[in-house]
Amino acid sequence: MEAVATENQTMIAHMVRDFAALHIKPDMMKWDESQEFPIDVFHKLGELGLMGVLVPQEYGGAGFGYVEYVTAIAELAKVDGSIGLSMAAHNSLCTGHILQHASEAQKQKYLPKLASGEWIGAWGLTEPNTGSDAGNMRTTAVLDGDEYVINGAKNFITHGKSGHVAVVIVRTGEVGDSHGMTAFIIERGTPGFAAGRKEDKLGMRASETTELIFTDCRVPKENVIGKVGDGFVQSLKVLDGGRISIAALSLGIAQGAYEAALQYSKERHQFNQPISNFQGISFKLADMATEIEAASQLTYRAAAMKDAGLNVNRESAMAKLYASEVSVRTANEGVQIFGGYGYTKDYPAEKYYRDAKLCTIGEGTSEIQKLVIARTLLK
Repeated sequence: MEAVATENQTMIAHMVRDFAALHIKPDMMKWDESQEFPIDVFHKLGELGLMGVLVPQEYGGAGFGYVEYVTAIAELAKVDGSIGLSMAAHNSLCTGHILQHASEAQKQKYLPKLASGEWIGAWGLTEPNTGSDAGNMRTTAVLDGDEYVINGAKNFITHGKSGHVAVVIVRTGEVGDSHGMTAFIIERGTPGFAAGRKEDKLGMRASETTELIFTDCRVPKENVIGKVGDGFVQSLKVLDGGRISIAALSLGIAQGAYEAALQYSKERHQFNQPISNFQGISFKLADMATEIEAASQLTYRAAAMKDAGLNVNRESAMAKLYASEVSVRTANEGVQIFGGYGYTKDYPAEKYYRDAKLCTIGEGTSEIQKLVIARTLLK
């Protein structure tokens, strides 16, 4: 049975397309070349309610669900994966963590600023030597009176430099103890808290990625999210939603790459006919369209289940795994259909190709998704 877009989805899709055409498409290659994080774009997205899609209206958010959220991310990513990635990271990670696990006082303090786009959010779990192996993190927080003293570093942090506030998960107990990590809210400007090196990336170059450095950074006890020791458990729940975000991001990039290739195949003539007439090209398009449809069904199913309050551990991993791999395959075939022009920056295929690969790595690699799926099957 084909899913029918709701009125909200249709409205959001049209709004995002109009916004992207006006505020993103004209400058996206300039941002890509210079690796500029266009923070003003995100302030404007906040004015449209897209920096607080999931945040209830009582905290200044749009009050929508995951189905609408997926729609917004995918439409942004069809134009520029970098903007889709940053919007998703802000919503599902930093803002999402506070929304799901913070105290009422913390929600009142931070959610209105994040949902409006006045503040940009960052989220820190990964460390230089502990990517998938988060349980062995080395960044520590030690209680000293009414404050925790944090030392260590996080890396691959979206908005690590430009973010106004970060949710970071650090070790407060023994190494390897799943209840030995705690989540903290830390504002930019806190002494001992600084951005480190900015990553020079293959793709997603307009989405800022840096280190976070903690040097005797003192954070009040009231900045702990939830209970001491619950940080890692909270993170796993946050990442269930985050996987849906990356599935949506993957879906949008795949759709953008496919639509560009389809249009080009109708316009490009060889041997006195459009190349879309040739079976070698038409079969590629058929495979791309079929896989994108399957990825869409998995992604929106996970989103609908999340909205219904169901456990989406397996479904979000399946959606993220499949959609991200489809994104890479579709972008690859897109370059092939464009031929030599696909290898140049005069056409969009090469950017989709560069941007897509991150989707199989960020917020859990494809291999980790298979591990998550397998564990749910073998319980």
